[in-house]
Amino acid sequence: MTEQGRKALLLAPAGMWLLVMLALPLLVVFVFSFGERGAAGGYVPAFTLEQYANLPARWTAFKNTLILAPLGTIAALVIAYPLAYFLAVRCSPKWRTSLLILVIVPFWTSILIRSYAWIFILGGRGLPALLESIGIDDVRLINTPLAVLVGIVYGYLPLMVFPVFVSLDKLDKRLLEASADLGSTPWRTFRQVTLPLSVPGIATGCMLVFILLMGEFLIPAILGGGKVFFVGNALVDLFLQSRNWAYGSAVAMTLVVVMLVTVSIYMKFISRLGGQREDVSLM
Repeated sequence: MTEQGRKALLLAPAGMWLLVMLALPLLVVFVFSFGERGAAGGYVPAFTLEQYANLPARWTAFKNTLILAPLGTIAALVIAYPLAYFLAVRCSPKWRTSLLILVIVPFWTSILIRSYAWIFILGGRGLPALLESIGIDDVRLINTPLAVLVGIVYGYLPLMVFPVFVSLDKLDKRLLEASADLGSTPWRTFRQVTLPLSVPGIATGCMLVFILLMGEFLIPAILGGGKVFFVGNALVDLFLQSRNWAYGSAVAMTLVVVMLVTVSIYMKFISRLGGQREDVSLM
């Protein structure tokens, strides 16, 4: 057997898995998006662009997703980076493992249970009651975009911490010492050395969080109370309640296209930062 034949044989299981579990379902959704809703719901074969013409009816869901998903990703990064930096650079190895376990602890319980806990914290008997006791009245947190943002940052924060931590943990500490010996301030060292070299971890963490947030439906459903909903909530409604599979498929395909465009732009931006990182590593 030739070398190319061996490579093809080794890649065949993964290729079949991607074909069956990813490509074929996406193809089915694509075909359904050009169909029509049956009299009793479901899908009726057809070839029409009517479903795509009705996409503006779900503009609110797309708007919420395209605003809160990037905001949640940025907020998670802002919170996760100092924590990851402390764990990788400043923390004693004696405590590092224990602190990393504490970061994982929220994943030991269901996101559903954790989201319901935030209902109490953000509800009338939680933070609003505490604020009222000190004279700040009429504060509403639950069923607002802020509540959804808090929930998604809390839920996805560990997914941001670990990629950034791994990137910073691999950082050659001699570069930081050399920068200090050359007279650089701590802020300049961070801006010109630490931050560029941690770009791979930032890129991975942001990608993980952003892609998952674009399809999120549980946290907006619980903390948004039906007033703040994502595209994921619209898809649940269209497929399971309205049973309008054709329209739901059109919404799903549009979401896929939006994600592909957004991720492509993001990766081009990251590749430019990667070029700067290589310049730093050659110093």
